[in-house]
Amino acid sequence: MKRIKNNITAVPFIFLGEKTLKIIKKLGRVVILFAKGLFFGFIPPFQFSKIIDQIYFIGAKSMLLICLVGSFTGMVLGLQGYYTLVKFGAEGMLGTAVALSIIRELGPVLTALMITGRAGSAMAAELGIMRNSEQIDALKTMNIDPVRFLISPKIIASIISFPLLTAVFDVIGILGGFITGSLLLGIDTGTYFSSIELNLVISDISEGLIKSIIFASLVTAICCYYGYYTHKTRAGFGAKGVSQSTTSAVVTSSVFIMAGDYVVTSFLL
Repeated sequence: MKRIKNNITAVPFIFLGEKTLKIIKKLGRVVILFAKGLFFGFIPPFQFSKIIDQIYFIGAKSMLLICLVGSFTGMVLGLQGYYTLVKFGAEGMLGTAVALSIIRELGPVLTALMITGRAGSAMAAELGIMRNSEQIDALKTMNIDPVRFLISPKIIASIISFPLLTAVFDVIGILGGFITGSLLLGIDTGTYFSSIELNLVISDISEGLIKSIIFASLVTAICCYYGYYTHKTRAGFGAKGVSQSTTSAVVTSSVFIMAGDYVVTSFLL
């Protein structure tokens, strides 16, 4: 009886220990995969054509989406900010409120979330299909490192594309706030832009760009991991495994973006 009771008591600890070990193994695989891919990105032979293709896919093809989301985000901030600031007689600070909100927080976060949904899911699905069709195993058979060939260009392209798209989002968002605040609600154009010029400092811009680089690393590492290790999901090989790994990649990346935003903000403030 004592043995049975001891076993029953130990079950929650065994379960917790197994889950903890699985999480540690996953994190280890993600870090190793990303570090290996980043290392190969700076070791010849360089894959400039593949990197340019990935920049086009991740960056250029996301431009319209980023512009749309940035413009509506700025317009909403301008509208909400105006009706909040007017209560305190500080509507002249609308430009500063919109610019700081977008450049420090919303720009890098929303850009990363949009790219995750559009390009990150595609990365995971592409690698998952290649794993299922044994293309990755074929590369290994031909003595070609699949991490160098498939993942390194994605990592380098993401680190280049995310800050550029974040900068575009910031500019479009500030213009969106201008459309709402100045053209629709009547705030003086000079007041709107001069408040931004007087109160925005280089550290605000650098904080947003640092966040975008960190988010690029997180998104690419997580999405490539789930695609590359599709065969290790519960569903295993097949279409269900690819769909499961793609969903997990997008959800996990989104959670890590939000958590990473808090951590980075707490360090940079």
